[in-house]
Amino acid sequence: MIHTILDTDLYKFTTSYAYIKLFPYAIGTFSFKDRDETAYTDKFLKKLKEAVNEMAQIKLTENELEYMTCHCRFLPRVYWEWLSSFCFQPDKIRISLDEDHHLNIEITDHLYKATLYEVPLLAIVSEIRNQTLGNEADMEDIISKLSEKVNLSNEHALSFSEFGTRRRFSFDVQDQVIGYLKKTSKYCTGTSNCYFAMKYDMKPMGTHPHEWFMFHGAQFGYKHANYMALENWVNVYDGDLGIALSDTYTSSVFLSNLSRKQAKLFDGVRCDSGDEFDFTDKLIARYRKLGVDPTTKTIIFSNALDFGKALDIQQYCEGRIRCAFGIGTNLTNDTGFKPSNIVMKLTQCKMNANQEWCECVKLSDDDGKHIGSETEVKACLYDLRLQL
Repeated sequence: MIHTILDTDLYKFTTSYAYIKLFPYAIGTFSFKDRDETAYTDKFLKKLKEAVNEMAQIKLTENELEYMTCHCRFLPRVYWEWLSSFCFQPDKIRISLDEDHHLNIEITDHLYKATLYEVPLLAIVSEIRNQTLGNEADMEDIISKLSEKVNLSNEHALSFSEFGTRRRFSFDVQDQVIGYLKKTSKYCTGTSNCYFAMKYDMKPMGTHPHEWFMFHGAQFGYKHANYMALENWVNVYDGDLGIALSDTYTSSVFLSNLSRKQAKLFDGVRCDSGDEFDFTDKLIARYRKLGVDPTTKTIIFSNALDFGKALDIQQYCEGRIRCAFGIGTNLTNDTGFKPSNIVMKLTQCKMNANQEWCECVKLSDDDGKHIGSETEVKACLYDLRLQL
């Protein structure tokens, strides 16, 4: 389950601080979605509620505060001192099963706090699902498959980071996987999980999530969302955390919005949906049009990758643009059992308590992965001239 507040992705903390600095009164709701429309059991629901109640006991320790202060120079000590006073509040989390036994979870709070619930809740759901289904991890088999992946990475100098917290099989499986990577992998550059980064002396990895762009789209309009989200990120981090997420409102819209200043300032772009090869061609073309040398920039690919596909992409990028990979489920849930296909996304927000709620939308370069009501998604598509 969740053993520490650091058992989450780094970008939850970076985004939390960005809300505190720029939008301290903003409020939002995160909502759970199971893309497989799984029917969950009453036994599962009972165990989930018990695990959520246990989250209230989690607090940032003094050792954790000192570690994060030393290893995340882009986040000031005052943030970690504030986090040491934070605790999860189970009474803010609404959990239920509908008449079809589909799982509903919502958390509403100030965004600098609400954002911290997403990854832990997803990890808990994934682990309890496996428990209630009676799925048992065969670590010998997992490590055997993992050794093949590490050997491929070592042989081809394939750089990757572990991104597997939110849909891991279990805490213990992720722990053993990262421990093995630390011992054997030459090109594992780090992990998105701050606790395991601390435990195994690895670099914590991450920048910002889709929610940052979704918030800006809801508050400032979809046409301006990409540009303003990146400008505000620079206002907070002054050039640190310089990998821009490209697909919140489709990568084609992102690339058309990307300014020369942003193209030069940001170290690169993360590709999280769509055809990776097509995106590579389009990003290189955009850099060249803006007068930026693409060989000085990096694409981080992170869309449901395995190591074989990552190698194909690396060979396609070679000599044209730098690349690296964020690999999640293929590392932490390659167990022979079907992994959960679950997300939690920002579904509504407002700038302060006196405003009306604004619905949030995420488009995707993958079919069937748009987030938002049908009406608002259509409005977004129309506003961006993606659908007439």
